[in-house]
Amino acid sequence: MQRILIVEDDRNIARELKVLLKNANYEVEEIVRFSEGIVNDILRKNVDLILLDMNLPNMDGLLICSKLRETSETPIIFLTGNTTSMDELNCMTRGGDDYVTKPYQAPILLARIAAVLKRIKKNESRDEMQLVHKGVTLDVAAGQLRFGDQKTELSKNELKILYYLFTHTDVIVNRTEMIDYLWDQEVYIDDNTLSVNMTRIRSKLDSIGVSEFIETKRGMGYKI
Repeated sequence: MQRILIVEDDRNIARELKVLLKNANYEVEEIVRFSEGIVNDILRKNVDLILLDMNLPNMDGLLICSKLRETSETPIIFLTGNTTSMDELNCMTRGGDDYVTKPYQAPILLARIAAVLKRIKKNESRDEMQLVHKGVTLDVAAGQLRFGDQKTELSKNELKILYYLFTHTDVIVNRTEMIDYLWDQEVYIDDNTLSVNMTRIRSKLDSIGVSEFIETKRGMGYKI
């Protein structure tokens, strides 16, 4: 369940938001004290999205957003009574992901929240499709290995083997463990076939200028 943080000093609005979000199956956190340490308080909540009022007691929501953006990419939607185009521009240029004016319409706010969370999730998924280790990029979507401006195409088996190694970096992957994983992925492979694929992978790494990328730990397995 995704977690949303409400940073709003109007207790009636905060209460209304909390009920709305819980009914929409979100977990809800709140900031109730607006002190100089509010940025750290927000970061400690470790949520999926922040609803941030622009005007807080003796505080500027825009400044809070700017400070959060120094260390955090958590999406921020501004909730504010300020309605000018300049206000909206300021919110977006300071790092906000969206801007909703008060009084808000509940269905529109929920749709904006869902859209931002979906966009962030899509971006994260895209990042997961490109894994990098020691300067070598495994592009899962394209089925390629890249190093600098060189690239090589991979077979389905080679791609799945490398994906497992790239997601288990700096540890020794046992050959039996690798074979079990491949069978679970409907890649029907035995010990001899694994050796053949590893030889082909090393050859393809050599072709793009990468040597000694995969270590063979005799009697144990592989490590990158």
